[in-house]
Order: sequence, then structure tokens, then C-alpha cells
Amino acid sequence: MEAGSSIKSRTSSIALEIAGFVKFTFIGYFTIGLSLGVLPVFIHNQLGYNAMMAGVVISLQYLSTFLFRGYAGNIIDKKGPKTAVLSGTAGFAISGLFLFVAFLFKDHRELCLGLIALTRLVTGFAEGLIGSSPINWSINTVGEQNTAKAISYNGIASYGGLAIGAPVGILLDNNYGIAGISIVVFILGIGGYLLAKRKADALIKSSEQRKSFVSVLKTVAPYGICLTLAALGFGTISTFITLYYAYLNWANAVLCLSVFSVFFILGRLIFAGAIDNYGGLKTSVACIALESVGLMVLWLANMPEVALIGAGITGLGFSLVFPALGVEAVKLVPGSNKGAALGAYGLFLDISLGLTGPLVGGVASHFGMLYIFPFSMGMVLLGLLLCLVIGWKLKSFRA
Repeated sequence: MEAGSSIKSRTSSIALEIAGFVKFTFIGYFTIGLSLGVLPVFIHNQLGYNAMMAGVVISLQYLSTFLFRGYAGNIIDKKGPKTAVLSGTAGFAISGLFLFVAFLFKDHRELCLGLIALTRLVTGFAEGLIGSSPINWSINTVGEQNTAKAISYNGIASYGGLAIGAPVGILLDNNYGIAGISIVVFILGIGGYLLAKRKADALIKSSEQRKSFVSVLKTVAPYGICLTLAALGFGTISTFITLYYAYLNWANAVLCLSVFSVFFILGRLIFAGAIDNYGGLKTSVACIALESVGLMVLWLANMPEVALIGAGITGLGFSLVFPALGVEAVKLVPGSNKGAALGAYGLFLDISLGLTGPLVGGVASHFGMLYIFPFSMGMVLLGLLLCLVIGWKLKSFRA
């Protein structure tokens, strides 16, 4: 009885320690969520640009994140995750300043769009630096045996931040415009920086020889490509759901993103032990299959209530894809490259979200808005097929 109580106490202690680090992820993604449901509509309706242009500008953030993932991984392995988190939170504060300036020039559409594009690039820098840093900070503190838990909790923080940030952003925009959002973004960036400054770093020196980032990238690439395809469903919802709802004359589009995020979090909490019990690849296959079902429901939905069900199923399905594939990918590199491995693996999520804007925007512009979900479902099914091929080659699905 005492042993069981001790284990439960230790588990709770580890969870609290991890939460103390992934709060920086929550701050970052709450910041990102504030403008997620606002900027596409602002660019399309107020500035007068088409859906594809709106998607391209929004996706600049993910391009920038992609470019800085490797840089972040090297900082984590050489200088520690605290340095990366400090840089990321400072980046968010700066993005708030640029967004405020963009608001001041809202009557000059070209200049305003350029400033919004700059804001997205700086936001991408901040996301790139803070994306995997809290995970490494957690792992270095609580041990590698808690890698799956650290990745899962970090995901809860990120999508929880988006789920709360998106409706708050809509509320701020309705009452104060983009200026109100920019001020809150700046305050959150400064606040996150000051909180990170107070925490002790956790840099682990390894005697193992470090591989180059390119070598690490090649190692994790098969799992990353699966992630890229699977994440297109989330990318489509996060980038285009407001335009999709507007096209169908439905209200409260932000609820779709919130429902997705809530079920995403529930999936990680309820099925947290699935990766340890069944393995990363088996868990990934089940989750990606469920995600494709959710996208099909969104595609066939003839009323917003049905669309919400589809968003919930999609979120539940996508919930464990990142940690399940990530655990398998990180196993393949030495301890001296864990930060680089998580950074390299995270690149593929950035690639997915970066491609979503022009790809799905192009589908919407050339074939119509109603085709965006069948397209993204097809991409997710390709990810499922690749995951099955990897599992078959590694004999993960054989008795």
C-alpha cells in the first residue's frame, strides 16, 4: 500500500515538474492562437486579398519556424534549453510590436500586408525556438524514461494554448481590433521571458559524439514524413476553417478549432499510456485512421453541428500522432543529439503547416472551398499508408 502510494506521489511530482516547463509552450501557443482566427479573415475581408494569399501569409510563420528548428536544436544541445526559451519568448514580444505597427497602417493594404508577413516571420522564429525546448528542459530534469510523457504534456500545452487563445483572440478583435491582440501578445512575451529567466537551466553534457543536424534529420525523416502528411488535417482546420464557415454562411467558426483542441487534449490525457503499452507505430496507425474519419465527417457535414463532430474526431485522432512517432524517432539518435532530434522531427510539422496554406489555398481557389477537406483527408491517408509500410519493414505489426 505504501509502495503504491509512493509511486503515485512520484508520478504526480514528475507531472508537476513537466508542467513547470511546458507552461512556456502554453504561453507561446496561446499567443499564436490569439491571431489564428483573426488574421485570415482580416487579410481576406478587410485588405481584400484572396484565400490563397491569406493562406500564404499565414503559412510564413511555419516557414520561419522550419528555418529555425535546427538552430534551436543546436542551442539546446550546446547551451541548454533555457537559452532557447528566452529567445523564443523575446521573439513573441517583438511580434506583438510588429502587429501593432501593422494595425496602424491598416488603410494602406500593401504595407499592412507586408507588416503582417513580417509579424508571421518573427512569430515563426519564436515558435521555432520555443517549440521543442520545454520538452528537452523536462527530459533533462525528469529523465529520458519520461520522454513520451514530456512530449504528450507539451502537446497538451500547445493545443490547449490554441484552443483558449483562438476564442480570446476573436473576443479581443471584436472589442479592440488587432491593436488589442498585439498588446496582449507583447505582454505575454515579456511575461514568459521573465518567468523563464527565474528557472534553473538543465544542460546535460554527453560523452557521445554528436552527429550533424543533417545526419539527424535523415535519421528521423521517415517518421517525420508520416507526421507531415498526418498534420495536414490540423493545418486545414487551423488555417481555413474561418473562411470555410464564411463560405457556407455558418457562424462561430472558432468553435471548430476549440473542439478540435479539446478532444486533442482529452485524447492525450485518456490514452496517455497507449504509446508505452502498444508502441509508437501501432498507436500512430490507429490515430491517423481515426483522424481521416474525422476529416471525412467534416467533408460531408451539411450543418455546423456535424462539422463540430468531425473536428472532435479529427482532434482525437491526431492527439497521439506527434508523440507516438516522436518517441520512435528519438530512439534512433544518441543522447548528445536529443535536442537536435526533437528539433529535426518538429521540422516536419512545420513543413506540413507551411505547405497547408499554399496547397489547400490553391485547392480552394481552383476547385472551390468544398474540396479542402477531401484533399486533406487524402493526404492523411497517404500518411497512414507510409506508417504501415514503416511498421511492416520493422516487423512492428507482426505477432
